[in-house]
Amino acid sequence: MHSMKHLHGLLRIHVHRGVNLAKRDVMSSDPYIIFRMGKQKLKTRVVKKNVNPEWDEDLTLSVEDTNLPVKLFVYDKDTFSLDDKMGDAEFQIGPFVQALRMKLNELPSGTIITRVQPSRDNCLSGESCIVWTEGKVVQNLVLRLRNVESGEVELQLQWIDIPGSKGL
Repeated sequence: MHSMKHLHGLLRIHVHRGVNLAKRDVMSSDPYIIFRMGKQKLKTRVVKKNVNPEWDEDLTLSVEDTNLPVKLFVYDKDTFSLDDKMGDAEFQIGPFVQALRMKLNELPSGTIITRVQPSRDNCLSGESCIVWTEGKVVQNLVLRLRNVESGEVELQLQWIDIPGSKGL
């Protein structure tokens, strides 16, 4: 385990679902996602025969550098051959980190702190809101996959402070 002194904290990614993912098998696909940040690599489970998979899974990355992008790669699980690529995307956690650094509290749940607009420099398919929800800051993202004919992935970010880390 790394020493906590280098860590800002943990980024919890709630992988909600995929929408209209590409078909890579005859009828459907068996998608899963790999997330990378720096040297870390995390993977969701495989959802069988579904181009609109509901993962509803939490993955947690240790954040040492808030400038590093989080990259995600969607694959179709194949039993006998290499897994097929089904697109990729990336996002920056900068706006989320800035919202966390505002050290807000006591806001009404549902208050929007920041809105991040889609641009050619990001993979957002629509406006991404950073929201105060039930006592914490969360960011909702819908990412449009690149290098593929179709597909979006819906995520929610949440921050976990670790005692002994350098914090934000």
